[in-house]
Order: sequence, then structure tokens, then C-alpha cells
Amino acid sequence: MIVTTDEQKKALRAAGKILAGVLSDVGAMVKDGVSCAELDLAAEHAIRTRGAVPAFLGYTPAGSAHPYPATLCVSINDEVVHGLPHAEKILRNGDIVTLDAGLSYNGYFVDAARTLIVGSVVQFETTGEKSLAPSTADPQAHKLVSATHEALQGAIAAARVGGRVGDIGAAIVRVARKYNLTPVEELGGHGVGESVHEKPFIPNSAGAGEGEVLKEGMVLAIEPMLAEGKGAIILDKDQWTYRMRDRKRAAHFEDTVILGKNGPEVLTA
Repeated sequence: MIVTTDEQKKALRAAGKILAGVLSDVGAMVKDGVSCAELDLAAEHAIRTRGAVPAFLGYTPAGSAHPYPATLCVSINDEVVHGLPHAEKILRNGDIVTLDAGLSYNGYFVDAARTLIVGSVVQFETTGEKSLAPSTADPQAHKLVSATHEALQGAIAAARVGGRVGDIGAAIVRVARKYNLTPVEELGGHGVGESVHEKPFIPNSAGAGEGEVLKEGMVLAIEPMLAEGKGAIILDKDQWTYRMRDRKRAAHFEDTVILGKNGPEVLTA
């Protein structure tokens, strides 16, 4: 999607504000002993009561064996994306958990994800947020989550009109190397706005100056994924959940942005 009118911007901003609120509400429920099914029900309720529609529920992209059966993706530890929120999946202190949701509002789509550590607050140096001393997770878990958040901030800053899609991936790679982590190369961000997934594909590992030119008005879902291991993925038997082949842990952050003359505008902050 290329935004060309103030009305489109206004609609996308409204959708982004709703999704940010939904993820905040659901994130507050992330505690030891909570089932992923509870989080999914809460996400659907939060979306619908705000007048929006879940974008993932029933979504069937090309090549999928069956529609996505839930509103929320809940990925834990070595699951990197699209984790199904089963009732038997119970959160435990120290788990790295990613909440990923999309919605449509007045016909416009947005997408965002947040990674948390159950029972602990992570310090994000890039935004100056405060943190509690890590009590239920090892320091490596905190490093993984905070580094992936830093990669999101760097990737967004690299999304400049006149640049290239590869500039975004290159920014993610720089942060990954800084912390001795690995980008998940087989997955990445995408265009969004008029549907759940649009072109272009935004790789999590690329060279600066490579790929499609970034144009004013583009609506992009930027979503770095970093892993502690080698970064290769496998598709689970459920045909939706992607997990790390070496069973190492991963983290994932995502925001939807509009590219403007003076830089990207984050809709889902």
C-alpha cells in the first residue's frame, strides 16, 4: 500500500493505536500459570470491543494447509513465529514469549509483535525504559530480548525514503553482530495496509543498498527476529508454528510504519 491521502493516514493511525492498546492489555496478562488460550481469547475480545476485526483468525495464505485458527500468535522460547495458542501451552516463569497480532479497522490492516519474559521486566536501553532486576530469567534471555528490541529500533530508523529494503536488513544484522546473535534469515517483514501481507518482503538479513527502493507513503511491517543459535528454522507438525531447528531461543518484535519525507512514522507504538 502507498498512502496518498490524509484520510488514509488517519485511518491507519487509528488502527495502529487500537493494536498497541490490545497488545498492552494482553501483555499485562503474561504471568506464570496463564494458558496461551486465555491470552488468545483476551486478544479477540480486546480487538472486537474496540470496533476492529482480528486479521489472523481464519487467514489462509498461499501454501497453508489450513486457516490460522486463532486471533493471537503466542510463540515460546524456541518458537519464533506463528505459535498456536493452545490451552495446554502454559506460561512459566523465565519463558521468552512473543505476542503477535494483526487487525483491520475500517478496512485498513496493521500488524505488531512484542516479546516479554514471564515474571521479569526487560531493560530497553534504546528507549530508556526502567527495568527490575532479573529474578526469573537468565541474563542471556534478557540480552536476547533487549537486543531484538534494539534491532527493531535500528531497522525502523533505517527505513528512509529513497533508501532500499536491504538497508533495513543491514541494520538488523549490525545489532545481531553486536550481541553475538543470529538473524532468522528465512523470515522477515512485509508490506501491510490493504491486506494482512503485501509486497515487499523485508529480509532480516541483507546488504545495505540492496532490494526494492523505499518510497514515500509505503506502509511496512518491520519485524526483526534474532536467535541464540544458528538461525535455521523448521515448520512444526501443526503446519503453522516455526521453531528454531537447533531448539535455541528466539525473540521477535514488530511495528507497522508509514514512510514519510522526514522519516518513518510508527503506527503501533
